This record gives sequence, structure tokens and C-alpha cells, in this order.
Amino acid sequence: MRTPTCLLGGPGIRDRAGHGHDADRFVEIGSLTKVFTGTVLTRLDREGLVGLDAPLEDCLDEVPRGTGITLRHLAGHTSGLPRLPAGPTGPPGDPYAHFTEAVLRETLHDLDRLATGRLGEELYSNLGYAILGHALGAATGLSYQDLVDAYVLRPLGLEAGAVTAVPPQDRRLVPTDLFGRPRLWTLTGPILPSGGLWTTSRTMADILVALLVDRRLGPPAPTWRRGPSVLWHNGATRGSSVVAAARDDGRWILLHRLGRPAGTDRLAKRILAAAPPGDAG
Repeated sequence: MRTPTCLLGGPGIRDRAGHGHDADRFVEIGSLTKVFTGTVLTRLDREGLVGLDAPLEDCLDEVPRGTGITLRHLAGHTSGLPRLPAGPTGPPGDPYAHFTEAVLRETLHDLDRLATGRLGEELYSNLGYAILGHALGAATGLSYQDLVDAYVLRPLGLEAGAVTAVPPQDRRLVPTDLFGRPRLWTLTGPILPSGGLWTTSRTMADILVALLVDRRLGPPAPTWRRGPSVLWHNGATRGSSVVAAARDDGRWILLHRLGRPAGTDRLAKRILAAAPPGDAG
């Protein structure tokens, strides 16, 4: 069975969607959600509303004093926090189902005992981004959706809800198993700022270009991963995977696939490397 795939890119890359994919239907973007969370943080910092170096304990009363964790640590995966939330996991195939608001509050109270790495040492953390999103909401009094709308979408000329955790049912492209059952995780709870957004591939490509090529909102957020001459981020859920990347010379790619995520990163890297540098914008 062929993998539903959507590929969008700059000059030298032929846009295409095939095997059941559709560039104009909403798809899960997994951890690419973190780019939106990080961009909100950097814009709040530039406006003087929330500081990148603000201690987490100053943003959330539940956090014990003395952890040393700042919002910048959370955004850069250097907080020392573990990859996944503590406590009971969800049922097989839905690992975040039991990560509720109550569990998040308990986690915050115990934060000084949860570190699995050293402060300042890079350790990728979905939990860290869930906490970052919660902190930004607490500091501003806005919901996560309102933050994304106000600080990312509208400044780029996009409609509120163009990126959302609750896309229209009739516009979703839902991955399914061999029996037609949806392959989705529960990502609408506190884990949302870490991996719960949906958007269309075409909208995500426009945002990628705006953030990394045209730099319309200023320097990119610390969320983006840095490779040799490239900024990138990926995302994967139970049934979807995506890579967004832009090279320093302007070449860029947005690759989204439905099905098992294995191979998406390698495929995106190969396609981007093959795009002729001389044709880049």
C-alpha cells in the first residue's frame, strides 16, 4: 500500500500530493506544534509581556522555588525535564489520554524531583513544552488557541483557526488502520502546546516560508532545530508525520505523510539536498 504524501517546496521542488493526500485538508502536525508555542514566546518577549529568561516559578505558583528553570530552558529543551509526562500512561495506542489538567498540576508541584537531565543540557521534552504552553496561558490569561491566533496567525495575515486543535470534521484527513479505524492520539489536553495542532499542508508551507525564509516575525524561535546551514523541525503522531525545513540559501520543504512515520525525515532531507541551489529564492 502506497503512503499518502504531500510535498510542497521552493524552486527546484515539484509540489505534489498523492495516494489520497490533499494539501488543502487539515492534518495532524505533531511536534511541529512546538514551533507555534516557541514563536508565541518570542513575540511575547519582544513585546515585553513575558520574558524568555523569566523563571518558571514566577509564571506558575505551583512550581517549587529554586528549580532554576526558565522559559528559555523549556523552549530549548534544556530544562532537564523528561521527554514524557510522569504518572500513568494512557491505553495502548493513546499515550497522552491520561495526561489531564489535574495530572499537570501534580506534575508542577513535583517539578523539583522530576529532572532526568542537568539544567542547561539538551534533552528533548514533550513535557517541557506542555508546561511552557501552560505558563504562557497563565501569564497572559489567554487560551492556547487565542495565543496562536493573536501572535502567529493574524500577524501573518491568516484567519484565526487556520491552525487549530479542533479542525472542521469534514475537512480533516484522518489516518486509519487496515480496518478503517482512526489512528489518532488524544492531544487536546495539556499536551496540546507540545503536539496537538492541525492545519493544512498548504497553510503550514506558507507559515514555514514566512517564519524561516522571509523572517516576517523576526528571528526564528529557539524551537527550531539547527543543522548544517538549515533550520528544521519535525513531528509525528500515531498516524501522521511531517518535516518542515529551510536552508540558509532559501531552499525549503514541507513534507507530510500519513501512516507510520519511519522514513519521513530521511526522505525530506534527500529531497531538500537535491534541490538545485542556483534556483533557490
